[in-house]
Amino acid sequence: MRRWLPGLLLVSPSIILIAVFVYGLLGWNFRVAMTDKHDEIAEIPGHFVGLANFTGIWSEERWGLSVRHALVFTVVFVGGALVLGWFLAFLMEKGIRAESGFRAVYLFPMAISFIATGVVWRWLMNSGTGEHAGGLNRLFHYLGLDVLQWQWFRDPDWGMAAMAIPAIWQMSGYIMALFLAGFRGVPEELREAARVDGCSEWQVYRHVILPMLRPVTLSALIILGHISLKVFDLVVSVSGKQIITDVPATFMWTAVYDSHDPAKGATIASYIVLSVAVFVVPYLIWNARKGNRS
Repeated sequence: MRRWLPGLLLVSPSIILIAVFVYGLLGWNFRVAMTDKHDEIAEIPGHFVGLANFTGIWSEERWGLSVRHALVFTVVFVGGALVLGWFLAFLMEKGIRAESGFRAVYLFPMAISFIATGVVWRWLMNSGTGEHAGGLNRLFHYLGLDVLQWQWFRDPDWGMAAMAIPAIWQMSGYIMALFLAGFRGVPEELREAARVDGCSEWQVYRHVILPMLRPVTLSALIILGHISLKVFDLVVSVSGKQIITDVPATFMWTAVYDSHDPAKGATIASYIVLSVAVFVVPYLIWNARKGNRS
């Protein structure tokens, strides 16, 4: 007891708080999602309906649209942040002048909240064209590049791809830091041995460095994936609660606070939790197995 009791007493408040306010509230949310409580004013807790809400929501056109928007946002955001972050780390790894200053510039956007980012990018992605253009479209107009003017997040087909641009701008610096640490963690002896064996610089990166960056890439994928699936503040600050940029989190907000439907809101929240678990749980299992092997 002298060995484990002090440690247990030290972490027990955190364990209790997490058990109540994280897993306890998650359990309560799933419980509400399995009831017919579609009126928050009613005092009755609602009758148990099983998975009826989970299956019935797929018949709603807005739900399917929000899921499609979330998938487009996730693909563009995760892919763009990974590629841009890796490219910036690659440039840094080559040893440029004033590297510390560039690192600070690239990392600074992460210190800004998604709300502030959304407010700025809402102006930059102004959908006006021609003489009425603003933001980036006005810059294109001054440069004589009117062909590049776009509706941005108001585009009915690729508006969510444009919505991912501010998120890429904000998170690419953090991904750069992860990849740069991975680059710097590769021993120089391995690179020199590959060069002695006749590998070109591209082959050194392809066969030596990139395989050793798989854990970093996986960590970055997990971080970006769970951010994209529960994105809310960026979307609301840029476009508000518009159907054209609707995602599950904004749909959940309107279901609970505008439509006053707790069961539907809890159902959407449950789907968000499950989608995030698809990313996080495999990573936790892989990390635990890796720790046991080591």
